Amino acid sequence: MHVHVIGNGTGGSGCWVRVRGWRRLMAAVMLRHLGLPGAALRGDLERLYAERLLAMVRGSSLGTVVILAHDLTRDEQGRPLAGANLFYVPNDYVLRLAREHREFLPAVSIHPARPDALAELERCLAGGAVMLKCLPNCQNINCNDRRFTRFWERMAAAQLPLLAHTGGEHTLPSFRPDFADPRILTLPLQCGVTVIAAHSATSSGVFDREYFYVFVEMTHRFPRLYGDTSAFNIPIRGRRLRECLRPPLVERMVHGSDLPVPVHGHFAWLRGLVDWRTFRRWEGQPNILERDYQLKVAMGFPPEVFTRIGGLLRRVEA
Repeated sequence: MHVHVIGNGTGGSGCWVRVRGWRRLMAAVMLRHLGLPGAALRGDLERLYAERLLAMVRGSSLGTVVILAHDLTRDEQGRPLAGANLFYVPNDYVLRLAREHREFLPAVSIHPARPDALAELERCLAGGAVMLKCLPNCQNINCNDRRFTRFWERMAAAQLPLLAHTGGEHTLPSFRPDFADPRILTLPLQCGVTVIAAHSATSSGVFDREYFYVFVEMTHRFPRLYGDTSAFNIPIRGRRLRECLRPPLVERMVHGSDLPVPVHGHFAWLRGLVDWRTFRRWEGQPNILERDYQLKVAMGFPPEVFTRIGGLLRRVEA
């Protein structure tokens, strides 16, 4: 329930990517990890990426994946902030991919400060959105701003869950690092929105502020708050894996990937969460969706963690 799609506009999607410096190198590494050439960033990226993702889903133990749109970083009046955005994935693109392929479910992205936020939300609901994704710290979204109350109330009425980034972030520029705090999600929760804290507020970098235990405490107060396991197979986010495997927290976890973020089993093996044979078996699996899934099964995440999201997503009539 946490898979990124990207594009560079070659397929007429409206997507774009503008990475520079070390982030261009990182993007090329991620593409190669998917089995795509680094040159795809300048080539027919949309077709290659979508085809590769579709093949990975079909070749995995997963039935469907939720693919994520990505709105722009905006100021308090909802105007795009020049130079603050590395990539853009419009809602129409994920909605179209989901119409074309039953393996994809669409999560839209709408900055609630946009003047047309409520109208765009209605349009996306009509188009089949099953979830909404935001990155408060990267997109400059103060989810506790009372101006957004109607937006959250409409999401709650539509039973549209919110997937919101929590914890540190280094893949994208962090415009407001303080918005990595899961307490930024209090107002949507109070409005009745089901909220999934992406990464369960774990740290991404060595010097990131620790928010994981804030998230854990919030799960005791908010029954609609969940956490996902996305990017847990990278070095630092995986530090909290043992806590996430224990009741009652494991009962509030859902499976996420964060593809195209790399997946490696070394860290689970070094922590004693998987044995050597399991590590060697799945580290050699080129399908990283399957590798991520099988490593988490081997760690001890129960089946409910992989199916729970089905009861949280907005139901859309076929």
